[in-house]
Amino acid sequence: MADPRALRTAETHGRLWGARAREWAELLEAHFLPVYEAVFDRAGLAPGMHYLDVGCGAGLGALRAAHRGARVSGIDAAADMLVIARARVPEGDFHLGDLEELPFPDRAFDLVTGFNAFQFAGNPEIALAEARRVAKPSANVVIVTWVKPEDTEAALLVVALKPMRPQVPRGAPGPFALSDKASLRALAERAGLTPLEGFEIDAPWTFPDLAAALRGLASAGGAVKAAELVGSAAVDRAHAEAIAPFRSSDGSYRVNARFRCLFARA
Repeated sequence: MADPRALRTAETHGRLWGARAREWAELLEAHFLPVYEAVFDRAGLAPGMHYLDVGCGAGLGALRAAHRGARVSGIDAAADMLVIARARVPEGDFHLGDLEELPFPDRAFDLVTGFNAFQFAGNPEIALAEARRVAKPSANVVIVTWVKPEDTEAALLVVALKPMRPQVPRGAPGPFALSDKASLRALAERAGLTPLEGFEIDAPWTFPDLAAALRGLASAGGAVKAAELVGSAAVDRAHAEAIAPFRSSDGSYRVNARFRCLFARA
């Protein structure tokens, strides 16, 4: 049984991340392609393998896995994201639900991943324990999260909205909640996993112009929350100021984003 606080967190994130699901899928999600491919390469994802994407969002990672011949399942808290995922991967098995209570049987998957997902769980340890439960013995469970804010340019765009949102307690769910390398490995161990290799990968954010950048950045859950509090115009102004140093002479933008990937054995 998932803890009640975690369920409330899932409901909140589902609403926020689903509010602008189409913009997310069109303007931001493709930036994670290098991360999906690097993880699938290292995991040896192959035809016929059973793959679970925890926090699958709009399903681009699941689609790339399906292209490799994997049998794909996914779960997310945002119903509007799942509409897109199901359209992209009609043969996939997608569920609306909570990371702390996965609707899958024990020892079902050859690979379980959480791309920028576990740090938003109300209780990441329970969520990782659930990932371990549904993974086959010795299968890989992969945790992908941001590196520390000071180590990635994209953090400047994320923290630009911090003054607009309510103060959150230390240790609360959020984009950088699992960014510390040692703490992440310790968390995996507490969840019953055996941490293996870790690596970092760059996945730059690129936008053809400011209008596309603002639409894409406004689609993230944190931006939707900020817009509810202070209005969309204020969010756009903050993002425009934060991204200005990354403008190229042709009017496009390129911002480096770096992610930490931890492989662990179930």
